[in-house]
Amino acid sequence: MEEIRVYCKNTNNYHFVKPGTSLADFMKQIKYESTTVTGKDGKKFILPTLAAYVDNELKELCFGIYMPHSIEFLNLSNPDGRRCYTRTAFFILQKAVHELYPNNLLNISYSLPNGSYAEITNIPESERPTDCIENRINNVIDIPQEKVNAIKQRMQEIIDADYPIIKRKLCNKDAHNLFLQHKQYDKARLCEDLGQFFTTVYFIDGYGDTFYAPLLHSTSMVTNFDLKKYNKGFYIQIPEGSIPFEMPNVKYQEKLFDVFKENDNWCKILGAQDIATINKAITLGYGSQLIQIAEALHERKYAAIADQIFKRRHNVKLVLLAGPSSSGKTTTSKRLSLHLKVLGLNPVVIEMDNYFVNRDKTPKDEKGNYDFECLGAMDLEFLNMQLTQLFNGEEIELPKFNFASGERFFDGTKIKLMENDVLIMEGIHALNPKLTSSIERDKKFLVYASALTALSIDENNYISTSDNRLLRRMVRDNNFRGTSAEQTILRWASVRRGEYNNIFPYQENADAMFNSSLLYELPLLKHYAEPLLRRISPTSAAYSESLRLLKFLSCAVELNAQEQAAIPPTSVLREFIGNSSFKY
Repeated sequence: MEEIRVYCKNTNNYHFVKPGTSLADFMKQIKYESTTVTGKDGKKFILPTLAAYVDNELKELCFGIYMPHSIEFLNLSNPDGRRCYTRTAFFILQKAVHELYPNNLLNISYSLPNGSYAEITNIPESERPTDCIENRINNVIDIPQEKVNAIKQRMQEIIDADYPIIKRKLCNKDAHNLFLQHKQYDKARLCEDLGQFFTTVYFIDGYGDTFYAPLLHSTSMVTNFDLKKYNKGFYIQIPEGSIPFEMPNVKYQEKLFDVFKENDNWCKILGAQDIATINKAITLGYGSQLIQIAEALHERKYAAIADQIFKRRHNVKLVLLAGPSSSGKTTTSKRLSLHLKVLGLNPVVIEMDNYFVNRDKTPKDEKGNYDFECLGAMDLEFLNMQLTQLFNGEEIELPKFNFASGERFFDGTKIKLMENDVLIMEGIHALNPKLTSSIERDKKFLVYASALTALSIDENNYISTSDNRLLRRMVRDNNFRGTSAEQTILRWASVRRGEYNNIFPYQENADAMFNSSLLYELPLLKHYAEPLLRRISPTSAAYSESLRLLKFLSCAVELNAQEQAAIPPTSVLREFIGNSSFKY
């Protein structure tokens, strides 16, 4: 039998394999089963291979080779490798909970800085979506530490047993019935609504479940995890994706957690917490009503934050707003300003970007490039001097910054604060106390904005807030910045590093948090993002990510033109799709 010639990027060589050889066997054949990486301190780490790109498509190691391919093996340092690891850990957790507490249901709800938060509820007795939502919110069981320990121990036993993870295609009816048997009604509804002939189901020792992307090929490949009790549920933690690949530091961020719980209540009001329920509402013609109620909830939150500022009006002179990329900070700032005006205050906006140091003083990163996102890129001394002058009743001349020349200039624009004036500044470092260190804390009101969606695909597959923001940015960049979806994807890792360094460490400093996510936005973004993603070439380094996002979007029903027209011109989503009544 003629052998097949394949190229391996990891070895930078061509190799010959027999038809049908699995990636796992090919990996052994070429003796490439792990990678050694070196940290800054010289310490070496061995990373096992978890999955692979085959012609830039993510595949399990059980994938068989029947034709020439370009193959790249992945480990924990690769985002897709880490996601495979995470999904597999979730699957093992799901099986452990099912075995130990068969009369309860596990819900993996959302991602927090310490890991992914999970809760256990009583199994609902009804398949009705509204009943399932009520159950997931109201019937959460407070899991004691000894139960968390028991789940962790059972997970470790499953890992130690080295069960193969078997991938099968079931006809849709059989998959639907399997999910009903497990009382996974969200999953069963979505399986039914997608209208596919077959559903991919993974099995561990006879226990089946579905995910929407590849898993590892054996339970023993999950070599490190942890469960930590939190609130009524617990965190499941996996190692971070960068050297030294340790568990996240435990930082319980109560304000962030409360925002997710607030969103749960919004879901309850709307009668929707999973994508299948949203799809059904749109299919039955309730899309416009869903938009109206979701936007009304946003309006109430803007008003509530404005009320908080108004109550502190005798002290607060500066409102600082920060948030990660594509969180809708600009619209949040503008809508908050409107509500402050209704209360009799006069918001005065100062552009933080005008306080950059001149280009020749901008710090550089480890690669020798200008680091415009670090705090050292801001002229803190000048900013604090001008803020102090304003609060002392003095008039100042506002700076402007020429990004082409990299220099500050002045055009004669002057301001002086009056009695009811309040400054508003928006920027990446707004919640960092070092930014406005000369201003007393009681004079500042800090707002954190982010798209913290608590919408789930089903019981154990939540929608990542990062993915949500990436789709927003992709649509906005294409519409208004002349940037392709491919370019946005390739830059995203750098954007995320800046967020981890400059935004997330300070989010708990906020006096108020605004969740800019909207339950109808995935069906909206699908309309704009799918065509952009389909343009990405299979040879592009962004191709595997485009396929993952397309798979993700395939779970949603698209809003029609009439429903899109119902989105208010002041909506935060208009910042990304256009036709906003605000100027950006």
